[in-house]
Amino acid sequence: MSNFKSYRARATFGSTAHTRLALRVSATALAAALILPGHAAFAQSAPSTVTPGTANANPTAAAQVDAVTTAADPTPQPADAVPPSSQDAVTQSEAPQDDATGGGDIVVTGIRAGLESSAKIKRQSVLIVDSVSAEDVGKLPDVSIADSLARLPGVTAQRLEGRDQRLSIRGLGPDFSTTLLNGREQVTTGDNRGVEFDQYPSEFFKTVNVYKSADASLVAAGIAGTVDLRMLRPLDQAHRIIAVSARAQMNGIDKLNPDGTRYGYRASATYVDKFANDTLGIAIGVSATQTPSQDERYNAWGYNGTGTATDPYVIQGAKPYVQSNELKRYGGVATIEWQPSDSFHSTFDALYSHFEETQRLRGIEFPLASNVGTANTNITGVSDGFADEITFSKVHAIQRNDYNQRKAENFSFGWNNDLKLTDKVHLNVDASWSRATRTDFTLETYTGAGYQATGPDDTVKVSQNSNGTYKIVPTLDYTDTNIFKLTDPQGWGYNGTQAVVQAGFLGNPNFKDDLKSLRASLNGEFDDSIVKSWEAGGNYSRREKTSAYKSYFLCPKGAGTNCTVTSGTPTSAAVPAEAVIGTVPLDYLGVPAALALDPLYLYDNVYTSSYDNRPDSLVRDNTVTENIYTGYAKITLDGDLGGKPLKGSIGAQVVHSDQRSDGQIASVVDGVVTIAPASQKVTYTNVLPSATMSVELIPLGFVKVGASQTMVRPRLDQERVTQAVGINVANIQANNTNPGLNPVFTSTGGNVNLKPYQSTNIDLSFEKYFAGGGYVALSGYFKHLTDFVDPNNSYAYDFSSLLGALSPAQQAIVIANGLQTGVVSAPANTGRGTVLGVEGTFSLPFKALTSALDGFGMFVSANYTESEIKYANNPIEAITLPGLSKLTGSGTVYFEKAGFQARVNYRYRSSFLAEVAGISSTPTYRTARSEGILDAQIGYEFQSGPLANFAILAQAKNLTDRPFVTYQNGDARQVIDYQRYGRDYYVGITYKF
Repeated sequence: MSNFKSYRARATFGSTAHTRLALRVSATALAAALILPGHAAFAQSAPSTVTPGTANANPTAAAQVDAVTTAADPTPQPADAVPPSSQDAVTQSEAPQDDATGGGDIVVTGIRAGLESSAKIKRQSVLIVDSVSAEDVGKLPDVSIADSLARLPGVTAQRLEGRDQRLSIRGLGPDFSTTLLNGREQVTTGDNRGVEFDQYPSEFFKTVNVYKSADASLVAAGIAGTVDLRMLRPLDQAHRIIAVSARAQMNGIDKLNPDGTRYGYRASATYVDKFANDTLGIAIGVSATQTPSQDERYNAWGYNGTGTATDPYVIQGAKPYVQSNELKRYGGVATIEWQPSDSFHSTFDALYSHFEETQRLRGIEFPLASNVGTANTNITGVSDGFADEITFSKVHAIQRNDYNQRKAENFSFGWNNDLKLTDKVHLNVDASWSRATRTDFTLETYTGAGYQATGPDDTVKVSQNSNGTYKIVPTLDYTDTNIFKLTDPQGWGYNGTQAVVQAGFLGNPNFKDDLKSLRASLNGEFDDSIVKSWEAGGNYSRREKTSAYKSYFLCPKGAGTNCTVTSGTPTSAAVPAEAVIGTVPLDYLGVPAALALDPLYLYDNVYTSSYDNRPDSLVRDNTVTENIYTGYAKITLDGDLGGKPLKGSIGAQVVHSDQRSDGQIASVVDGVVTIAPASQKVTYTNVLPSATMSVELIPLGFVKVGASQTMVRPRLDQERVTQAVGINVANIQANNTNPGLNPVFTSTGGNVNLKPYQSTNIDLSFEKYFAGGGYVALSGYFKHLTDFVDPNNSYAYDFSSLLGALSPAQQAIVIANGLQTGVVSAPANTGRGTVLGVEGTFSLPFKALTSALDGFGMFVSANYTESEIKYANNPIEAITLPGLSKLTGSGTVYFEKAGFQARVNYRYRSSFLAEVAGISSTPTYRTARSEGILDAQIGYEFQSGPLANFAILAQAKNLTDRPFVTYQNGDARQVIDYQRYGRDYYVGITYKF
């Protein structure tokens, strides 16, 4: 924690021990790769498809293809790019099969072309990588990027608002991976580092690669993995491309709110062409979407009791809600590629996306906890340790009519230039700028029978459903405006010093994330040596994320100031008829109906606002700035080892980090809130060695080995300097001599001194590719994690510097009783542990079995992961990693022939620790139930005649109607969240000119 007098500290951290360990592991990996064939190594000439001396200008090109400087494109596509003389691989209308045995070309389309392209990337990469390739221009194989990635081995997605969002790779959540766009690190519209994939239209990407092992040239790699989104390159295309598509969407659940909708659309257009004798290429894409969703939501407050027949679990409260969402997004991409000669190649990329999501939530909160154990609770049924039939009396519920809107803009620019200095040496310079801004408007409005549990009370009958939720049957009519008023039904309003009439609440935070990067590298080749090439370079990046929070109490207009009760603020107001827009059904949980009010009308016409100046609210504003200097060097290997082809790379990164946070420290004493500016800075340097090897032991059979030291920085909100200091003068008593039990001073906030998570990784993969298409792969991985951040860490701290805030008499008691020591709650690098897992993939076109099954095929993947992470404050009990499902799997069966295509996909993940929104939208973790999601699609593309190149497609998502369910205390019966999204249906058309 920073010193309260100066609010400034500086520290430097080393990583010598970790570096030594990683160097030893890298050496072991190299030795293992060389020992496997058991013979001496000899140089091997480059494959005939590689032009000697061409550039390696892409930050991740070496990892994508074969760790040899073979890619002439500054930010090239992976190894599936087709030479200009071949049919355009992006359109996939006639993509040639990669036939290592020398067989002739066959025609594949759509689904099969995408799978073959992904298999080719995997086979040619020295790294362990899995990919999703577009089946056609602007067409990844699923509705969204996250949907597609969730089918890959070891990759899972958590659903938010019915959409796949938070990705976990090999059991590690989004905080442990990074996302790149054309090899460049990107900012996010989210609260932290994890990219929200909704901000990227899937139509813009040709390939998405997930790297699961590290390479020295892969700057900004993650511990779990690195997701690289790849746009197409116009000079790689054989023909001009003009394509348009449109798709309609319908939710399986009818609109749940009067002002919602169940219908949406998606439209996109792409234009790609070449000019000036094919030296200048342009690619332009535009996309617009409106995506609705309907959510039937239930949330339990928790349970009292011990779960026995005499002391059963009793629900403490519940919130049934109906939610209608509408996501609107439009965006565009542009690529200009210029290669006037073999000596110079320049590529400029631009992406823009505007994102706007509106949520309408209406429901009722039933506070029951105060009734439990009193005469107001009558338990009439107990089953399996739960009170499953209960009648609660004297209930004062809170009706909610909420409106949430999020607006975000994201743009990214990148300019790459490759200059051939000699026949064997290239200079590459890459500059990029990524920026995201976001503004939230979260409006809550409350109605009840009276202020602070006055007015008519309700009698509520509660019975447990088979799915763990509770049916709630009230007595009052919650659509009657003669009973219900705009008020603070439970009297919960408190501004930190006194009671306020909180008849509503407004949160209005703003976020800005800005990242600038400049990279330069030199690369060259060696002759007649197993050491084929070298590369050295440096990267500078500056990232600044600003979080500015504003929040307001909302109370009825009238007398009084700042919404305080003592100033005479009205405690309630009648519901105006103009605000009533109907009712909403909550009958899925027993409530016949609830009032549907227009919260924006109430905000504009009924409420007045008072700024929220509670210490916890004031100290949320912060800025985190990171200046990162990365130097790297590596050599690539390409030779013959006892007659077996060997490829690989050995290298290291040196990363110097300079991070800083600016914010405030706030406290409240005797009703007076004080704030003071705070600033803190820390620097540290890490050395990250890596080695990767790939040996083709048998024809089309590879053993790949990787060892590396990687790191990923903590969450940005954990690096903030802000602190909320509490001074509890009530604990300043002559008989209080235990500051641990009855502290006078406490503080909660971030920790600028946090170091990155560190991981020493060993990866092993066995891959066998079939001459007729398809492959089988089995991979194992081990990660030894250190400096793992404990977000709930606390420690004792001497608060003597704050004694001046107390009176002389109070100071005397504090000093005499030794009460200067208090508790600071702040994250710290106290954890360490391991992650161990295995994953497998099996891809097979059934034609390889018999020609009678031509067109049929399957793609199956599975993953099993174990972890053991322990914190210093509890070295015995291991924690559960957020996002980790021990068992995951995905299976796809498809048919595609003569223009027809059909596919069914099922994916499963076992229970996992999910990140959900808690009180005041604060992130919290709960265990989510296992889930299996079934999707399907069918389509046809006309092959000839006037409709040639015209395609129609029908898709359905979540055909199993699987809800998202969380529970507490490791007991799946103690359901907390139950969210049903229903099914989604899509019908679309595509036409290529």
